[in-house]
Amino acid sequence: MLPRRRLIAALGAAGCMPLAARAQEAWPSRPVQMIVAFPPGGQADVTARPTAAALERVFRQPVPVVNRPGAGGILGSASVARAAPDGYTALMALSSLGVLPESERIMGRSPAYTLDQLVPVARITADPTVLLVPAASPWRTLEDFIAAAKQRPGAITYGSAGNYSTLHVAMAMLTGSAGIDLLHVPFQGGGPALTALLAGTLDSLASGPGPALPHVREGRLRALACWGRERIPGFEEVPTFIERGHPEVEFYIWSGVFLPVATPAPVQERWRQALRQACEGDEALKRALDAAGSPLAYQDGEAFRDFFREDTARLVRAVQRIGRVE
Repeated sequence: MLPRRRLIAALGAAGCMPLAARAQEAWPSRPVQMIVAFPPGGQADVTARPTAAALERVFRQPVPVVNRPGAGGILGSASVARAAPDGYTALMALSSLGVLPESERIMGRSPAYTLDQLVPVARITADPTVLLVPAASPWRTLEDFIAAAKQRPGAITYGSAGNYSTLHVAMAMLTGSAGIDLLHVPFQGGGPALTALLAGTLDSLASGPGPALPHVREGRLRALACWGRERIPGFEEVPTFIERGHPEVEFYIWSGVFLPVATPAPVQERWRQALRQACEGDEALKRALDAAGSPLAYQDGEAFRDFFREDTARLVRAVQRIGRVE
């Protein structure tokens, strides 16, 4: 028989090991938030909701989508950068994530977050943007639009999700290539900008194909050109800017999941595995994104980190060309 002291120690060790293992295996043991730094209806929101639903089936926990708009995506992104690094708060970001800190520096402000506060986990979609105008507008082609802009410099408006947002940068590429001057109207997200376009209070908008597709199909909006290297599924009749003689006008809105950088490696890996499982095996997620005109373009690990670094460098150069916005 073991002496009393050794018996207590042995029982304690035996008890602690399963507890530690269970603690490791239990994550997540409560709901997991997915933050969208824009209002409902925009590209990040359209991607986040079916992705969160798919993750619920993997995590077996609720994954509520929480919209925290403001400052073109800065406020919501900063909230995740400052969140507890326990894996229970993630960000569904757009490509603007990488340029917003640089835009703050250009404006003489201290960035609300820096990229080293966030770690990329996985890319979900990567869509070329589409140039949209109301169906009632007089512009039926890209050439019509450019000609009108040259006739009335600064009179034709375009919306964006905020200064230096992806939609702003995309249009800046077009205006620079075409030699036109448009009036920029920033909104708090792509959703409100799209609403203004549908209401006829905005003349044009660069939008992700997902939010745009239903309105184009219904005949409420007209797509004039797309920023992709190839035509977009669902927009097969819409030419690319490259086809129309603007070889430098190529741009993509991608969406991806990020976590606070200090999130433990096992939890980061759990997120990566869950997202891969959802994106590769959840047919409901695939159908939802396909129906929204924003098909899966999954990427994780080193491939996504390399993509993020290279894309951010290219977008930062574009933002630096835009310069200070008053």
